[in-house]
Amino acid sequence: MLYNSLQFLVFFIVVTILYFQLPWRGRWMLLLGASCFFYMAFVPEYILILGFTIVIDYFAGLQIERARGFHRKLWLISSLAANISILAVFKYFNFFVSNANAALAFAGMPTSLPFLNMLLPIGLSFHTFQAMSYTIEVYRGNYPAERHFGIYSLYVMFYPQLVAGPIERPQNVLPQFHEQYKFDWELCKSGLLQMAFGLFKKVVIADRLARVVDGAYDDVGTQNSTTLLIATVFYAFQIYCDFSGYSDIGIGAARVMGFDLMKNFDQPYTARSIGEFWRRWHISLSTWFRDYLYIPLGGNRVKYSRRLFNVLLVFLISGLWHGASWAFIIWGGLHGLYQIVAQLWNRVFPPREAWEQTWIKKTWDVLSTFALVTFAWIFFRAHGAHDAVLVIKKLFIHTAYQVPDLALNVGETLLCVALIGLLLWKERYYMTLPTAQTWKFATLFSVLLFSCYLLGVFDHSQFIYFQF
Repeated sequence: MLYNSLQFLVFFIVVTILYFQLPWRGRWMLLLGASCFFYMAFVPEYILILGFTIVIDYFAGLQIERARGFHRKLWLISSLAANISILAVFKYFNFFVSNANAALAFAGMPTSLPFLNMLLPIGLSFHTFQAMSYTIEVYRGNYPAERHFGIYSLYVMFYPQLVAGPIERPQNVLPQFHEQYKFDWELCKSGLLQMAFGLFKKVVIADRLARVVDGAYDDVGTQNSTTLLIATVFYAFQIYCDFSGYSDIGIGAARVMGFDLMKNFDQPYTARSIGEFWRRWHISLSTWFRDYLYIPLGGNRVKYSRRLFNVLLVFLISGLWHGASWAFIIWGGLHGLYQIVAQLWNRVFPPREAWEQTWIKKTWDVLSTFALVTFAWIFFRAHGAHDAVLVIKKLFIHTAYQVPDLALNVGETLLCVALIGLLLWKERYYMTLPTAQTWKFATLFSVLLFSCYLLGVFDHSQFIYFQF
């Protein structure tokens, strides 16, 4: 069930009305049942995978809290192993088999190890990481094991953030499921406005930009340099509006019911460095890797060379998390190298405070960071590393900057540019707009919805991060 569909609109209205009509003790059952229905709207059978991990992690959490000494760690390892095994089978098995076949053929032992013919469950990486964060936090003593099986199941399956995050921690979400919320008109207005803006970013900006991006990247061999350059820049904004739009709709839907989910994006393309970019982009994932991988590897406490290695390792794993492809691993490795080069540069040439505050330096930092991020997006969007290299060659080596051959006409292309400008100019204001007066909220909400109706692209396109 896609957020940009009529089915979801009906689903959201019905579930929200029933939620506030039911007595408090029955609300968790409604939300859990609705979340199961929401997930099963994609591929019904894969609810069994979620059910398996929920049972494993629920009992593991209880045993971790009760056990002492090595047995606590053993229960944690068992829980993590179960979750990682599911990821390995469904997401990475064919990738490993493909590389094993290639390696054996290179060694003179051609063979054909069998592949598994199955679809990747929607949002598998997201709800797996959320489940893992629960057992880790229980093991660390940061949160007690949840006794209520239904409430824990809802923690994993809560529909506003089930298939594409934000990846929550138990201490933020689980206590909220035990609280009783009364309908709050101010929260409702704030949530609906965020949902409307998220829908605007998805159907008006992201899906319109997708027409140019898909037209160029689906056949990179026949495209000229100008077309690929425009498509690459457009993709940077397409993926942002697509993913942050999903987060906005999910966070807004939860807020209408009184729940507070974590912020997942904070204007990442205004970042002045790659490090700052990752503090603003997919915040729930970057903090997950920081807390559960980078810090356990030693964080900033180890010697400098080991710290740089850890940074690269974390980003390589982050790339693999996004997709079972060398292109994604290269994408993650590029961001790791960006971080390492920046740290080495600042160590040799310490920044001067006066220069750092000048508008020239600020502008240069933002533009250069955007350029580096956009370059890395080539590997993220291309159909494999081979296509990505071909795009780079056409952009920087075998250049042919001619009149672009875009899937949109001049007027629609200029509209895309205008929408990107509007996004960069006004996005930070939309959540702070005064909505205490209902007429102001109604006006803003109506303008956003009418804009979606008038300018939106409704072709049932899936959100990009659903594939992860």
